[in-house]
Amino acid sequence: MMIERPRRLRRTETLRRLVRETELSVNDLVYPLFVAEGKTQPISSMPGQSRWSLNDLAEPIAQVTGAGLPAVLLFGIPDKKDEVGSGAYAENGIVQQAIRKIKAQAPDLVVIGDVCLCEYTSHGHCGLLNEAGEVLNDETLELLARTAVSQAQAGADIVAPSDMMDGRVAALREALDDVGLTQTAIMSYAAKYASGFYGPFREAAESTPAFGDRRGYQMDPANAREALREVRLDLEEGADIIMIKPALPYLDIISRVRELCDVPVAAYNVSGEFAMVKAAAEKGWLEEPRVVMEILTAIKRAGADIIITYHALDAAQWVTE
Repeated sequence: MMIERPRRLRRTETLRRLVRETELSVNDLVYPLFVAEGKTQPISSMPGQSRWSLNDLAEPIAQVTGAGLPAVLLFGIPDKKDEVGSGAYAENGIVQQAIRKIKAQAPDLVVIGDVCLCEYTSHGHCGLLNEAGEVLNDETLELLARTAVSQAQAGADIVAPSDMMDGRVAALREALDDVGLTQTAIMSYAAKYASGFYGPFREAAESTPAFGDRRGYQMDPANAREALREVRLDLEEGADIIMIKPALPYLDIISRVRELCDVPVAAYNVSGEFAMVKAAAEKGWLEEPRVVMEILTAIKRAGADIIITYHALDAAQWVTE
């Protein structure tokens, strides 16, 4: 009986590189950035990350372009919040100003605007509320559409609705097309789960709900078939890119979505996933570069074409080493 010897092709680094099935590239990575009024401040639960002021925004953008990263995803923290999240769709809102600054500095950098109301509402929910404190779906769509148009007019290449309202992709597409912004792409947070991994982000974006939670509109972590339904609906409504969020606990969803559709698939390696690695690395419990590259490769291996990650600047260096 002949012994099969798969180890033959693992014998040297060059051999392993020759037969490697999944290649991670700097072109796969998107760097999320928080932009806020006032002074730049570090985010305590996300070591190395900051809420950047408009005056200091040139610094991270120079780092991004210097690293060869193709895109950034913007989140805004306004100085004032209200019941209707008006800062999200204001012509001179924090994200709109940031987009203009970035495009003036780096016109070829792809700028993605997160479209949601949670950072801008006084109650921290992703949409308008009725008197009972319930999130109103259809009434919220108009404000999300206004936000997308405002960001696109400021220069955003892609708008990314993360609110999980039903019908939001169709509402954004119609609103963009009505004002001639037919070339603005939509990257939909199609399968966004009600996850415990968002904690550090909520500190960074100051978006923790004042009451209740988001389980009434974000997805139940136990559901997989529902994610495929959400993806199909968003594709029918005109999404150009489909996103799964978070990434690591939902590699199976990424894989199933990749098999379902032929548009680019994105995955968000979220704040809690980032913070866990950073905390363990600071304790000396793991090798950060090795673990980060293993995580990002796993996300790509599962089927993601685009990986949104706070590790992007470091990974852009490590991927070439």
